[in-house]
Amino acid sequence: MNNPQPGTDAWLGQVKEEAIEPERPIIDPHHHLWKKRFGRDYLLRDFHADTGGHRVVQSVFIECRAFYLREGPDHLRPIGETRYIGEVARESENRDGSRLAGIVAHADLRLAGTPKLGELLDRHEQACGGRLRGIRQSAAVDSRAPLFIDVGAPAGLYADPRFRQGLGELARRGLSFDAWHYHHQMRDFIELARAVPDVHFVLDHLGTPLGIGPWRHDDIHPQWRRDMADLAHCENVCLKLGGLAMPDNGFGWHEAPRPPDSDEFVQAQRRWYLHAIDCFDPGRCMFESNFPVDRLSIGYPVLWNAFKKMVMDFSEAEKQALFHDTAARVYRLPEPAI
Repeated sequence: MNNPQPGTDAWLGQVKEEAIEPERPIIDPHHHLWKKRFGRDYLLRDFHADTGGHRVVQSVFIECRAFYLREGPDHLRPIGETRYIGEVARESENRDGSRLAGIVAHADLRLAGTPKLGELLDRHEQACGGRLRGIRQSAAVDSRAPLFIDVGAPAGLYADPRFRQGLGELARRGLSFDAWHYHHQMRDFIELARAVPDVHFVLDHLGTPLGIGPWRHDDIHPQWRRDMADLAHCENVCLKLGGLAMPDNGFGWHEAPRPPDSDEFVQAQRRWYLHAIDCFDPGRCMFESNFPVDRLSIGYPVLWNAFKKMVMDFSEAEKQALFHDTAARVYRLPEPAI
């Protein structure tokens, strides 16, 4: 009999765990929805099916270049994604499961100085039905590793004066910026965060330490630790804890006969998480799932068990911040009935 294909329901089903602290309210501040990627659709019903067991009360959708318009001006095509997700968010209010309470959309901030950026942001606001919380434009670029996920981000984005001007427009509108880059781009990001202190940044995926190609965890970890400690001095930056189970992170679970259990996950990754929390403190950190990308490596209930195990010795107030309150504050989410 052939082994189940990694990332499939059958493969993930080989490791099952009961939820730890199942009554703890969770906001998942980073997930995607799409069609026909990694061999399957991943829509609201799939996300709700994955979150069963843990008490996920709200979530934030993060742009992933899905559902784009297929015609019309190029700069407006991302509206298709926010329009679709806005409808899904309304649907989530009438279904069992978490409410999709916030949306982070895509915009090319290099359009600053032209009417196009303002037009796009206005259209995002309208399409989101009041749920627009921020913008993400990936800066993740690496020319040395054979990336599993390559979004074709522009090189040198953080230093581009047009991009920085666009960030200023976000600040004027009260929108945050989700930053996604790789570990070796951290110094560029620190310089950016210092240069535009009025912009509120959310750093995705702990700065995405790579572990493939020439990159080895033990080699990059010391510099990553120093960069994270330095970045924490930028009070306009908060941090998402998660997204380290992507194939490009180099832990190899997406090619293993079975996914890790929560203890194996904690053993492999705790040093990254605990150092980041120590630098930023729980009031500036939030756990994230990064599903369904991290679904290629680990099941949702197991992942959140691992998060809970990592901070088992933290105070109740610290846990409340990490699992719920920081995300609620940063993304200005409406108060759910928890």
